[in-house]
Amino acid sequence: MSGTLAHLALCIGGVYSMFLIWAIAQERMSVKFTSVDGSSTAKFTSILTMNTAQSAAASLAALFYIYSTRAAGQSMRSALGIDRLVSASSNGNAHSNGNAKGKSKAPILASSAATRDLLFGYFKCAVLLTAAAPFGFVALSYISYPAMVLGKSCKLVPVMLMHKFLYRRKFPMYKYAVVTLLTVGIALFMVYSDAKKKSSHSAQVSTAERELFGLALLVINLILDGTVYSTQDEIISRHGVTGQQMMFWMNLFATVLTTCISILPLPYVPVLHPSGGRTEFEGARAFFEKYPSALAPLGQFAATGALGQLFIFETLRNFGSLALVTITLTRKLFTMLLSVVVYNHRLTPGQWLGGGIVFAGITLEAWMKRQETLQKRAAKAKAA
Repeated sequence: MSGTLAHLALCIGGVYSMFLIWAIAQERMSVKFTSVDGSSTAKFTSILTMNTAQSAAASLAALFYIYSTRAAGQSMRSALGIDRLVSASSNGNAHSNGNAKGKSKAPILASSAATRDLLFGYFKCAVLLTAAAPFGFVALSYISYPAMVLGKSCKLVPVMLMHKFLYRRKFPMYKYAVVTLLTVGIALFMVYSDAKKKSSHSAQVSTAERELFGLALLVINLILDGTVYSTQDEIISRHGVTGQQMMFWMNLFATVLTTCISILPLPYVPVLHPSGGRTEFEGARAFFEKYPSALAPLGQFAATGALGQLFIFETLRNFGSLALVTITLTRKLFTMLLSVVVYNHRLTPGQWLGGGIVFAGITLEAWMKRQETLQKRAAKAKAA
């Protein structure tokens, strides 16, 4: 029992510490880097460099985890999900647990077509993640990081929408109540901005326009993220891969993709490629040469993001989704509070109320998931 509690404490501490440091590093990379005299207004704009650093670190971390935890005698192709055992009657769509079903007497290797379909699914997720990241990063120039954290907490909204429109899924009524709470909470948080109360009418209009633009960028980011999550669910249900396998392949494809884009002389594209006239790699290198202190938060962002993902999968594998939901819920709350303390954000009573409503919605979602899981366990126990 003590060993299990120690393992759980390690997972909780890992998720908390890694993602709290990750959040601070991400916010640091999104604000101005000051020079010695404090007069510089330069900002780091190469989100592709941040993506490349984090995806490369995450793919290496997943590869190390898969290699170190694979079964004795298991090949790396099998450990990475290339050689997968499926039911002979499943045509490559069953889970890779090696259990034969239906008329099948023994599991067989997945066909090459099924493997290509799986790898294409990983690549599609990598493309969507690469496209989503710039919108979230640029949104931080227009909204505060606490607002970003609350917005990210509303991922259920785009995930439900993408499941609804792409895969025709139906949801219970409580999920719509959760979506309503999340929407009302984030709306209150944006409406009761402290900056609006202290400025003139014209300045209020300008601030409102900036926040609306930032919120629009965040919505685009969340929609793309929601498409990624729904696609991941589809991949897992069709191919039965593990979280670490998905983590490795998605981040590997993302690293290759962002590296190729970084060295191409692309034209100026608002939000997606602001450094027109030179490659993304050249712009990032010039920035680091002028502000070498930016390398530290970049390294923290990449390393803690990769390790944090591993702690998430370890928690999910050993303690289930309920424990993970509880940990991530409280972690987001502490992330917002830590950002307020470290970067001196000022929140109005209305913003605290909005934040409370958002976390109330997330808590309702977690509690209902727990009830559903307990009911399923009870039904299985009764059937047994």
